Amino acid sequence: MNLASYGHCLRGVVSRELLRFVHQRSRFVAALVRPLVWLFVFAAGFRMALGVAMTEPYQTYVLYEVYIVPGLVGMIQLFNGMQSSLSMVYDREMGSMRVLLVSPFPRWYLLVSKLLAGTLVSIVQVYVFLAIAYLYGVQAPLAGYVLVLPALVVTGFMVGALGMLLSTFVRQLENFAGIMNFVIFPMFFLSSALYPLWRIREGSYLVYQIAALNPFTYAVEMIRFAMYERFHAVASSISLVTALVLLGLAILAYNPARGMMARKGGGGE
Repeated sequence: MNLASYGHCLRGVVSRELLRFVHQRSRFVAALVRPLVWLFVFAAGFRMALGVAMTEPYQTYVLYEVYIVPGLVGMIQLFNGMQSSLSMVYDREMGSMRVLLVSPFPRWYLLVSKLLAGTLVSIVQVYVFLAIAYLYGVQAPLAGYVLVLPALVVTGFMVGALGMLLSTFVRQLENFAGIMNFVIFPMFFLSSALYPLWRIREGSYLVYQIAALNPFTYAVEMIRFAMYERFHAVASSISLVTALVLLGLAILAYNPARGMMARKGGGGE
């Protein structure tokens, strides 16, 4: 196999995921409804009570809706990562996963291609949301919309790899929804997506400690700083390392010889 073969494989996996996304319009709408409800409804209600004092990367006091937009971007990617993993469980039950995993290409390459496809879908959703937020009046520097792209790629891979890892523990499609709820909501609400860490610390030191240990917190801060033309080295490093570790564990778990898939009888079950 040459580079052209790998490119053809990547194009096929990405095209399949994009076509699935295009045909599932309800998935696109649902991905936007959740963050838009927070932006239009909750943020308007909390604006006076939860105004955010001057803190990095902001140069002045900001309204609550300005603060939560990066967190809502993370929400879109988090839900999309789990949705992509749900499709992997479905493909495994239907048998199409076996066709993918028994191809002559390395298993790690196939899984990375799948992750890349899911990340691209989430980035499309994010930029549509940012465009709506821009028209609503929540506007970051124009350069920030370009600088945030690498942060979106890292975050997409991180949450996608987490979902892929979780999918190896699920035998039936019906069980995955429960696991998603136990992962998505604690990761999102126990982070800095909706409230600054210093405000969480004022309310509960225990919750603050949990949020400070939550990798999703650092992914949100990486996105937040990038949108405002700043680079957060600590958040970026932690997010990248977390993404690589989760990806490695997911690849190991999909290894039929050593991972969880071996205990389930292969990728087609």
